[in-house]
Amino acid sequence: MPWIVGVSGASGTPYAAAVLRALLAAGEAVDLVVSRASRLTLLDETGISFRDAHWQDDLREWLGRGADGKPEAFAVDVSGVRYWSAGDLAAGPSSGSYPVKGMLIVPASTACVAGVALGLSKDLLQRAAGVTLKERRPLVVAVRETPLNGQTLRHLVALDDAGASVVPASPAFYAGATHIQDLVDFVAGRVLDAAGVGHGLYRRWKGELGGGTPS
Repeated sequence: MPWIVGVSGASGTPYAAAVLRALLAAGEAVDLVVSRASRLTLLDETGISFRDAHWQDDLREWLGRGADGKPEAFAVDVSGVRYWSAGDLAAGPSSGSYPVKGMLIVPASTACVAGVALGLSKDLLQRAAGVTLKERRPLVVAVRETPLNGQTLRHLVALDDAGASVVPASPAFYAGATHIQDLVDFVAGRVLDAAGVGHGLYRRWKGELGGGTPS
């Protein structure tokens, strides 16, 4: 069964790329939903146009790019990905009878958070997240915004109450980061930790100062 990965319009497309690479490296299948707003963010942050008709080529180029913008930094096999258009409300992930392990929204914009918390289902991303909650499957929401106002905080509490894991895209520095990719990978690793997916993206805390070792 696949993991659904939803990419919303918030800044932070390198986080999504890191999560997708790690899922594929772990042998996990992925159902990918890229919102219309996220295409604009992806174009702005990477220069890549994500097109339905050429999604495999565009995804391969995106996942191959490092967090510093360097192209072809990673070699990625995208054969384990199934892509669904965000406007396809008849897609597999729109139904609770479609078997999946859970869903990760990386990054999650405040608009996406509100839509899921309120059950709006305005596109496939929000619909799939609502289905994930109603079926009591794992939902990880990597919110990426600052500052957070009271309305968004209430929406995040509502998601937590509904069973979702809220993982702010907030990198830590105890893992010995020396590159922007290390900070991105830390956030991606914490998202995967919340989903229970194994990875080796960052050095874990072992209770000793300076004693972190690769996971």
